[in-house]
Order: sequence, then C-alpha cells, then structure tokens
Amino acid sequence: MTDLLKERPAQTVRPATEVRDESPEVHRNTSSVHGSDLLALAGAAVGSLALTALLFTWIAPFDSILGFVVVTYVFFLGIYAVLVSFDEKSVAVRDKVAAVLWQSLATLLLAALVMVVVYTLWRGKSSLVHLNFFTEAMSRTGPLQPLTEGGVLHAIVGTLEQIAISLAITVPLGLACAVFLNEVPGRYARFVRTIVEAMTALPSIVAGLFIYATVILMLGFDKSGFAAALALSVMMLPIIIRAADVVIRLVPGSLREASYALGASQWRTVWTVVLPTARSGLTTAVILGTARGIGETSPVLLTSGFTPDLNLNPLTGPQVSLPLATFQLVSSPQPNMIARGFGSAALLMALVLLLFIVARVVGGRGPGELTRNQQHRRVQASRRDAQRMSKRAALRPQAESPYAAPGAAWDPGPYPAPGTGPAAGPDVAPDPGSRPEPGTEPDAASGAPGSHSD
Repeated sequence: MTDLLKERPAQTVRPATEVRDESPEVHRNTSSVHGSDLLALAGAAVGSLALTALLFTWIAPFDSILGFVVVTYVFFLGIYAVLVSFDEKSVAVRDKVAAVLWQSLATLLLAALVMVVVYTLWRGKSSLVHLNFFTEAMSRTGPLQPLTEGGVLHAIVGTLEQIAISLAITVPLGLACAVFLNEVPGRYARFVRTIVEAMTALPSIVAGLFIYATVILMLGFDKSGFAAALALSVMMLPIIIRAADVVIRLVPGSLREASYALGASQWRTVWTVVLPTARSGLTTAVILGTARGIGETSPVLLTSGFTPDLNLNPLTGPQVSLPLATFQLVSSPQPNMIARGFGSAALLMALVLLLFIVARVVGGRGPGELTRNQQHRRVQASRRDAQRMSKRAALRPQAESPYAAPGAAWDPGPYPAPGTGPAAGPDVAPDPGSRPEPGTEPDAASGAPGSHSD
C-alpha cells in the first residue's frame, strides 16, 4: 500500500506534432480549354487546308473560293473529331465537336456583321468627312456636283420625325395591349395574341399598301411623313406587343399576390409592380420595334414620296427618310451620288446605335434602382422634412392643456392659448359646445384631469 502511494503520478503525454508538407499548393486547372485541345485544333486546321488544296489542285478541277472554304471546314470538323477521339470518350468528342461548330458559326456571323459595317464606312468615308453632308440638303445639288456640296439633312430630319411619331403611337398601344393580354385572360385575349403573332411576319410592302389604300386613297391625305409614320407603326406594333407580352409573363406571380394582399387594385398593381419590374425587358421590346421600323424602305417609298428639299412639317408634303435617301442615291450611276448613299447608310447605323444606347441607359436599371440625381433629390427632400419637423417641435408651446393627459404636450388647435385671446385678462374659456370626454374632467382640488376623490 505504501509503495502504491509512493508511485509517481501519471504524466500527460503530448502527442507528436504531425509534420506538414511545406510544398506550395498546386491549384487545379478548371478551364475547359486544354493544351491538347489547342493542338488538335491546329492539327485539324493544317490537315484540312492540305487535303482541300490537294483535292482542288490535283484530284478535281475545282476553282470556287466558296467551295474551297466549305470543303475545308468540313474536313476540319472531321479531322478534329478524329484527333479528339484519341484522348476522349465518344460523349466528350460529340460535345467538343458541337462546341467548335456553334462557336465557328458565331464567329462567322460576327465577321459578317463587321464586314458590313466596315464596308459601309469605307465606301461612305469620302462623304462623311465633309461638314456640309450633315448640314445641307440636296435641293440645289445635282448628280455631277462634288461632295463639298449637298447633304442629307432633309433625310435626317425626316427619319427623326417619322420614328418619333411611330414611337408615340406604338409604345402606348403596344404596352397597353401586352398588359391586356396578361392581366385580362380569356377567349378575346387569345384571339388578339393570335392576330399579333400573325402580324409579326407581315411583309413590309403590305403595310405600305394598307396605309396607301386607306389613308391616302380613301381618306384623301397627301403623301407625307405622317403617312410614312403610320406605315412604320403597322410594322413596329406587333413586334413591341409580342416582345412585351413575353416579358410581362416573366414577372413572378408572388409580386402581384403581395400587392393584392396589401389592398392595391389591379391597375395600381400593374402600374407600380408589374411595369417597373419588367422595365428592362420592355425597353428591349421598344428597341426591337424601333430597329424593325427605322430601316424600312418600301412602306416609306409608297407613303412619303420623295423630295430633295428639307420639309420640317411631317403633316404636309413629301418627306424623305435615311433608308429612302440611301435607296435613291445608290441607284444613281454617278460615283458621288453612290458615295452619298453609303454615307447616309453609315449615318443610319450610327443613329440606330445612338437610340439603342439611350434606351439602354433609360431602361437598363433594375426595379426600384434610382439614379444619382434621383438619390440626391431624395436626400434633399429628407433634409427638408427633418428641418420642417424640428421647427414645428420648437414652436410647439411648452405649457400643458388642462384637458390633456399629464405630461403630454398641448396642441392648441383652433383655440388660442390661455392669455393670448383678443381680450386681455383672464384665460379664454373653450367653446361650451365642445365638452371634454367623460372621466377627464379636472378635479377642483388638484386641477388634474381624471383625478376623483373617493
């Protein structure tokens, strides 16, 4: 027993510290493009070019440039699939070939767009460098006159006025129709949606003929910018309605239900919840409609007439737009007129780009998001409210009403404060007709309201 007591107590043994590897951490590459893919692309490109050149020069008597490009691309896809299959499974091969196919098509479309823009600017650069091209009309300029004379000011004014009138007609009607299709469902709404979908494929010449037959022939109006704007509205309206309808459908139904639960009416819900939520999409719908109408030529050709003079009044007389001016100028055999035509086409593209930028700036904000100017105005309004409330609190009398609760500040209301009546002397008594509430009469002894002695 004594030996046990004399034994040394057990000591806590600290575990050995694990030695950690101090080598730098290797990050895993999560990119979808690897070195083997790049080598496969390069090898497929070289192999396809070699095979196509061999086919076109030695095997078959082909000499078409377009055929050379198409055959090279087909060989490229086949060789790339074979090279990828050496390292990947069949599913990965199909996925990578499909990715290369869609990316190459997107590159082709982008290259075509760039080529159109660059070619138009290149052909029209000789006219765009002159200031008179933007500030003069063609009323005193002949086809043989140099580029230092004449311009397309009349076409710029005509395009702006016609598209402004068209937007003033189509935007309210289009958005109202889209709201009707979503908020008032039924047989009539389905019928209207079917008609709108059918009108999206309406040929532009048919819209021009419709306005020409109804407005000009039947109603007796002259060819003018207003008639051209009506024809453009027929083209723009179904595009705006269809796009806005799709956008409003995407608004969550829970937002509408929350608004109805708070007691808002259907009109109030649409105006303050649905439309602000879908503002970006509605702006895109207006942009699509504007892009469809601003470049139309055939409806304008039938309804606006042609004149080289500047016409600021769209209601009377012929009025030219940029697409129509481009068509007329390019049809001329004179090089200077053709240069003016390409310059007006380049100007039309710049105008469309400017309208898109403005529309995106106006409608690109999210729902409830304020601009800097709006935030500044909100802050200024809050400061004015705080100053006004502090002044009211400072001017409020400190005395308490004998008819108010103890400790509560007294609001004199329509009666003057004691001692401030028209007659100097005792306090002015309140109107006998306004008696205090039961249980709040002042005690004769203490003067405190509602204090009764047992």
